[in-house]
Amino acid sequence: MKSDFGLARATFRKLHESGCFVIPNPWDIGSARYLRHLGFPALATTSSGFAFSRGRPDSADGVPLEAMLAHIAEIAAAADLPVNADFTNGYAHAPEGVFENVRRCVETGAAGLSIEDSTGDAARPLYELPLAVERIRAARASIDASAAGVLLTARAECYLRGHPEPLGESIRRLQAYAEAGADVLYAPGPSSREDIRAIVGAVSPKPVNVLMSANTGLRVSDLAELGARRVSVGSALARAAWTGFLQAARAIATEGSFAGFEGSVSGAELNGFFTEDAKRDGRKNGG
Repeated sequence: MKSDFGLARATFRKLHESGCFVIPNPWDIGSARYLRHLGFPALATTSSGFAFSRGRPDSADGVPLEAMLAHIAEIAAAADLPVNADFTNGYAHAPEGVFENVRRCVETGAAGLSIEDSTGDAARPLYELPLAVERIRAARASIDASAAGVLLTARAECYLRGHPEPLGESIRRLQAYAEAGADVLYAPGPSSREDIRAIVGAVSPKPVNVLMSANTGLRVSDLAELGARRVSVGSALARAAWTGFLQAARAIATEGSFAGFEGSVSGAELNGFFTEDAKRDGRKNGG
């Protein structure tokens, strides 16, 4: 299979023009291909889901830049769909470093990428706003220089980093990032209808990504009604897979029981899916 990244990027941009769509987060090739099979129109990488698969924490020194770039390229090539790259803080503090690393991320074939304002430092978890804005401007300039049409998502991490006024500060930051050239705005963390509606309204007409990483009772239809354009799930699918693994493995280790295997998908079903999936793409023997 040869991916058409230009078509994927045009398709991704079109998806953000109206309506609401779900962009789930695979953590490896197999999960990416199954999500494609289910009919999702686009996918997004998850830095934490990938880190866990490598036996690493989701932290500033978790997964090195080279490994992350290789992972993004692997998912973009395997999915044959638009892929948004979770590019954390751009793997750099200074705008110049963000510019260079974004250039490299664009080369992976990603249709979009996100840059967050989390520093990775617990003592000062968020970049000061002037620097955060300059970092988004650098990412914007890098994408524009590539002429690749990659969509830029700017993330305000206020909810996740314990800011005392997460809603107000998120809105302040997202509005500044919109002015700096972000195409999509994203404040992961809010789960109430009131906060989601406030964020969407504050940055309109820019599209907003909403994170659903837990069962809050909201459905996709509810988020669409609130004005969300894009819904991602972060590491939730990876954690759901880890939950099944942990429960089954712990039962063996602590009880000598294999009850954790109850309800598991069969090897025959998975093998059948991947056999047909390989035929779809013209691959042989996993090649």
